[in-house]
Amino acid sequence: MKIALLSAFYPYRGGISQFGAHVFRQLATKHSVTAFTFKRQYPSVLFPGKTQLVTEEDMADKIPASRLLDSINPLSFGKTARKINESRPDVLITQYWMPFLAPSMGSVTGRVNRKTKKLALLHNALPHEAGILDKVMLRYYLKKHDGFIVLSESVENDLKRVYPGNYPVCRLFHPLYDHFGEKMSQEDACNELQIPTDKKVLLFFGLIRDYKGLDILIDALAELDASYHLVIAGECYGDRTKYDALIDEKQLHERITFHEEYIPDNRVAAYFSAADLCVLPYRSATQSGITMISLHFNTPVLATQVGGLAESIEDGKTGILVEKATSIKVAKGIRRYFEDMDSSDVEQHIEQVKQELSWENFGTQLSAFCKSL
Repeated sequence: MKIALLSAFYPYRGGISQFGAHVFRQLATKHSVTAFTFKRQYPSVLFPGKTQLVTEEDMADKIPASRLLDSINPLSFGKTARKINESRPDVLITQYWMPFLAPSMGSVTGRVNRKTKKLALLHNALPHEAGILDKVMLRYYLKKHDGFIVLSESVENDLKRVYPGNYPVCRLFHPLYDHFGEKMSQEDACNELQIPTDKKVLLFFGLIRDYKGLDILIDALAELDASYHLVIAGECYGDRTKYDALIDEKQLHERITFHEEYIPDNRVAAYFSAADLCVLPYRSATQSGITMISLHFNTPVLATQVGGLAESIEDGKTGILVEKATSIKVAKGIRRYFEDMDSSDVEQHIEQVKQELSWENFGTQLSAFCKSL
């Protein structure tokens, strides 16, 4: 089978590009796969981070993708579609993760040969921080496709609400991110990050956005005793000052290590190796790549029961689920983990889950869905 992929790929950084690279590699073991990506993903003026591109510190998989699509230049839409058609794919799979890209990717998909089956792989259907035109742009994108791949029940439900109809849907899972290397000893990791080795280490990792609830976790830390230390690692998409003000108010400077930057691939292992517990106090979610990094390093996860987070965490086995995104609930859940759960038992449960969440398993199921159309 000949498959074309349209997504973020190298040289773009971040979880979507990494996910796309894994999909490419898995499908390429059994099929002829061609990759297409952006010449310009976001205009610089609209991008909240420091850079969209990989650096020398990123262990990027250099997928051989054709850089053709300019998200804000309609002249590139037809060119991209023509190049996809030249590869004569049986199936086109596009990755969707935010409404801004829906017009360009939808336009390309709509111009691809009708004989090609078009599938949308949805990381989410509705954005975490909604805008007025989000649903309009999403529907435009969705109607260009013949079927959909979702990574959680939450996304499938959102898809059906926004775009009702009779179409094939394949619900898979978010596999483990296993390309960040091996786990370090906790002592070595703590020393590398210059954090205490005699504390219970909590980790908040990834892009810092309002819906992820970092403020909730800082408040929760104030409810815990001084044996707990919080590491915050990630680039802030928004104003950091509100978090600094909260840390000042709660007098938590000595109990928090704040690395406000995009964490390059070659440093990810240190953070998850140092952590006793990764905390996701999200107000909303679909699924989380952070969970899949954490499980790869056998680090348990505490998460709120929102979106699809609960689908990848077994409460009391691979981590802790808390009912609501409040500081009291999160603090109670953290105490429960350290007081009631045995770390060796948790690691055994995580190892069992990891077998199910492999990229090989994901690729097999995705291939079967493509062939079934």
